[in-house]
Amino acid sequence: MASNNHLQTSSIHSRRSAYRCALVVALCAAASCAQAATASDLFPQPVYVTVTKANAVEEMATSRTMDGLPTAHYDAISADGTLLLTSSRDQTEAYLTDARSGKKLASYEIGKVPQGVAISPDGRWGMAVAAGENTVSIIDLKTRKRVKTIIVGKTPHNVRFTHDSRIAYVTLQGGTGVAVVDMASLKKVDEIPVPGVKGPHNLDLSPDEKTLWVRDFVGKVAAVDIASRKVEAVIPVGRGHGGIDVTPGGRYVVTGAIADHLVDVIDPKTLKVVKRIDVGQGPHGVRASADGRWIYASVTGTNRIAVIDANTLTVARQVPTSGEVPFWLSVLGND
Repeated sequence: MASNNHLQTSSIHSRRSAYRCALVVALCAAASCAQAATASDLFPQPVYVTVTKANAVEEMATSRTMDGLPTAHYDAISADGTLLLTSSRDQTEAYLTDARSGKKLASYEIGKVPQGVAISPDGRWGMAVAAGENTVSIIDLKTRKRVKTIIVGKTPHNVRFTHDSRIAYVTLQGGTGVAVVDMASLKKVDEIPVPGVKGPHNLDLSPDEKTLWVRDFVGKVAAVDIASRKVEAVIPVGRGHGGIDVTPGGRYVVTGAIADHLVDVIDPKTLKVVKRIDVGQGPHGVRASADGRWIYASVTGTNRIAVIDANTLTVARQVPTSGEVPFWLSVLGND
């Protein structure tokens, strides 16, 4: 009997040992897979990063650079992947580039203190912000001509189009809200107040376009119901300003913090921060891959792109950029 008990105990210990070994092997294999992931794995869609001090935009999967873009600041890729619009930090210009060849197609005088740029989903319009002029410049991408300048409000900063390209929302960093531009008439038609935040900086829309997510200049995110104009929540995040992105499908809202070292992950259902991810000093631009598998953060202090696994919410890789100050990024299929 004692012998049988001894055999049973030994069998249990053996099974437990085998389970532990299998678990260790699985964990090691997962870690090895993350380390072994190629650039095409980490960047399944083209990711275009402004590298300010290199006067260039870098496409991360291939390390190809588009040069001759003075102090490249903000950028936006067209839905078909053919055109890239980039603003300059120090010049009063924005630039249109062939995203495939890297050839500069046009330069536009947009005014003092260029900031965000955007391309409408239908590919018809480009928009470039001049914060020092309180304006946005409208570019007809069919003719590649600047066709109108619209006064939108005090110190505009960045732009988000609706999916149907009919409306553009523009943050007013020097004010307290978001301007609404009608793209049929090319006029400002409304302004949505965003109390509770200081200096509306960057923004994104929920997948159903009922909620505006607004990142401010000092460390807060507001969720605004567009129909009712009600601020549903003001959420503390990392210090300073940063980009903001609603990941494809609306699973998370992520935001950077240039005066901090964190990417904050917000659950849009609970309106709470569910994870704070240390990516290194100065993350600013944030975007998810179009398939939602990865979240990218441009880390200005370390000259790297932090690639975050959207399933585990951990940093899978830190990918160096070709120059200093990677500031903003644009992702084909999620821009």
